[in-house]
Amino acid sequence: MLYFYHMIPRSEEESEDLVFKALAAPVRRRILDALRQEPRTTGAVCALFPDLDRTTVLQHLRVLERAELVTGRRVGRERHLTLAPLPIKRIHDRWIGEYARAAVDLLARLDDAAWPEAGSGTKSAHPAVTGGDAAAGGGRRHREDRVPQDP
Repeated sequence: MLYFYHMIPRSEEESEDLVFKALAAPVRRRILDALRQEPRTTGAVCALFPDLDRTTVLQHLRVLERAELVTGRRVGRERHLTLAPLPIKRIHDRWIGEYARAAVDLLARLDDAAWPEAGSGTKSAHPAVTGGDAAAGGGRRHREDRVPQDP
């Protein structure tokens, strides 16, 4: 039997809030790590936390299911749990991906400011980036880029 209570339509913001709240607890992150390795039964997940009682682990699982990070499927008397990575991908695409692009843009602007001889644009004159050599006009040389001289 599938559980459909988590399939109630929500706004994107509500869904993100549920995911962030679900990821806030270390126990829930450990559950997700365990399910990332392989699907497990509810009993197997509970066994991973001998210091917590079964009811507490089941409450954590309900939070993960409400956030759609975990799906449960009944097989006989057992309930098989599986990681559902799509909500985390959505968070990554919206938040982490955007911030990473902004960080890369900022680094490119800083690089352009630090190496003005490259001119405008996205190409850097830094030898480590261009693979160039200062003697060949590929940019400045840093101390670690210098070729050692024979004594």
